[in-house]
Amino acid sequence: MILRTPFFERTNAANGTGLWTHWAGHLVAEKYQMSEKFEYFAVRNAASLYDTSPLYKYRIAGPDSERFLAGVLIRDVRSCPPGRAQYTAWCDGEGYLVEDGVVFRIGPEEFLLTAARPNLSYLSSLVTHESVNIEDVSRAYGALSLQGPHARQIITALDPSMTGLEYFHHAPAKLGGAAVLVSRTGFTGDLGYEIWLDPDDALQVWDTLIEAGAGRGLIPIGDTAVLMARIEAGLLLVDVDYEPSRFAFNDAHRSTPAEVGLQWMLGSLGDRRFVGREAIRREMVSGASRWRFTGLVVDWRDYDQRHRAAGLIAPKDHMPVTGDMMVYDPDGRRVGYATSFMYSPILQNHIALARVEPGLAEKGTDLQLEFTIDHRYQMVVARTAPLPLFDPPRKRS
Repeated sequence: MILRTPFFERTNAANGTGLWTHWAGHLVAEKYQMSEKFEYFAVRNAASLYDTSPLYKYRIAGPDSERFLAGVLIRDVRSCPPGRAQYTAWCDGEGYLVEDGVVFRIGPEEFLLTAARPNLSYLSSLVTHESVNIEDVSRAYGALSLQGPHARQIITALDPSMTGLEYFHHAPAKLGGAAVLVSRTGFTGDLGYEIWLDPDDALQVWDTLIEAGAGRGLIPIGDTAVLMARIEAGLLLVDVDYEPSRFAFNDAHRSTPAEVGLQWMLGSLGDRRFVGREAIRREMVSGASRWRFTGLVVDWRDYDQRHRAAGLIAPKDHMPVTGDMMVYDPDGRRVGYATSFMYSPILQNHIALARVEPGLAEKGTDLQLEFTIDHRYQMVVARTAPLPLFDPPRKRS
């Protein structure tokens, strides 16, 4: 059964291409206009509206809800007070990544956890003697992502109380008379907000935002533009940059938090017990991580020269490419692989998200990325760069 989000009546009317993709069983626009790059530039230069309703959402509540989540999530949720949110992740007992998401603390004993894949059974299986209730509330919320440099002007014009909303904070608001929850979060690496609302108010909120953003370049955007922005922002995409450990066939397809750049969530570990802690501690102590997650920036001169030598014009395609692209050191030894690749319109260069051997992840290390030119594999110089590759100050301001 194909599901429709609460905004489908509006997204369907706006979708001039008729192109749709599936997300958690829902129809989601791939792009509304023939140029997905036009939608991408709305994210970076104006404002964009993206329907994120298909996200899975779990309400975790009860006297032991904090203790439960502190024993499941690798980031210490006890440091997240009501009104705040955390980007977080959770692992299996072997310290391999199950999934990542955002946890919102609604109150002292209530949390909302988002995920791209279903996790209700997994989370419920971890409940032992805690007084906690886990409920799938995915269909109880519509969700919109308002992203771009003009996003603050739009949201504050509708509710001035949003003026001081800080990065990864959330607060109740009123948009066109509808009660909503607004958070300073998003998946584009830019200034932005996510709006959580009752599905019955979905069309009213959509219309209110579109009207308020009419003079500020606001347009609806589809999946492609968001996936372009997230590569520049160095944001992980499940089933692309990592596979959930529950569904991987072997350890080569599993990842530890450190191997996908999430080691910063762990701090010094302290004495908190959580699922996978001992395996993660052993990895940290022994330095046994197989990979380090890094950005790669392709040397445009080398890229152009190799195409010109073959009598070709070097392509500069902004469409995201996913799937392994091999990475080699200057001697031709395979030292990793890229998981996401694109030509960045704003950085004016080919970029990638990659895993490389830990000793080669230092900024500015010369490596080689494998391309197919004239039906033959060729190596092009690519240098490591810290993530995010695009990180405008407005994102946190």
